[in-house]
Amino acid sequence: MKDGTAGEPLSPLRRSPAPRGAHADARALAALDIAAHLADPARKQAFVTPMFDVIAPRYDDFTRLFSFGMDARWKRDAITAGLETLQHASTHGRRALILDAACGTGDLAIGLVRGAHRAGLAAQAVGVDAAGEMVRAARARLHGPDADVAAHVNIAHGDMTAVALRDGAVDLVTAGYAVRNAPEPALAVAEFARLLRPGGVLITLDFYRPTFAPWRELFLGYLRVAGDLVGWTWHRSPVVYGYIARSIRHFVTARDFAMLLESHSFRVRTVRRWLGGGVAMHIAERR
Repeated sequence: MKDGTAGEPLSPLRRSPAPRGAHADARALAALDIAAHLADPARKQAFVTPMFDVIAPRYDDFTRLFSFGMDARWKRDAITAGLETLQHASTHGRRALILDAACGTGDLAIGLVRGAHRAGLAAQAVGVDAAGEMVRAARARLHGPDADVAAHVNIAHGDMTAVALRDGAVDLVTAGYAVRNAPEPALAVAEFARLLRPGGVLITLDFYRPTFAPWRELFLGYLRVAGDLVGWTWHRSPVVYGYIARSIRHFVTARDFAMLLESHSFRVRTVRRWLGGGVAMHIAERR
């Protein structure tokens, strides 16, 4: 699935209907063995995708609440870094192509395109997400409050480890809270490397496992208790938000992720850490 081109309109990823069949009842997810699903790449997606289908309608509310509003600032920082990349990109007169992997409700894709156009830059974005309800929520924004950029943003249902664009087609890849949720994070990083042109930039924003053990237990303990509480209050299923703490425990540190990037044809330019290494933004250039 590598047939798109960077300079053409947004046809490579068509706006196919987002399937509803993957949607699962929140209480059905609670019956699954989450530890077993997180430990097994072959089973992880079977939990993650239905979970995001469940939380999609209140996902943005939750991320703001859970982070005490810091999520909005982190995303603004990612968008600012992305716009700086686009300003320095050599696109030879064509529109810059942005891929937003696991795009959720489209915050990064929409923000980047709007910022680029305000700066006089020609840019288009493709957002892909495996959760059909997230795709629906992002498309609803483009038919509503974000209609001003709808002609330049294509939201598609798809797998961030197998994107339907050709090698080297993309100038900028963004991945907000994405790689941690991939069944095999290394496959996602390898796909980003395939998609980016040499000199293209990857910007990731995610939760990581803090290295300092006492802080790690305090941080994950808060996330687990708060997530379980909100999950029970909103969905009568603690695990749909308590998943975050559990997934971080199975993930890597920000330092280890930088090493993963370096091993997949990236040169890490910047790592910004917040919350004692519990959240980090990596900016890496495709070698």
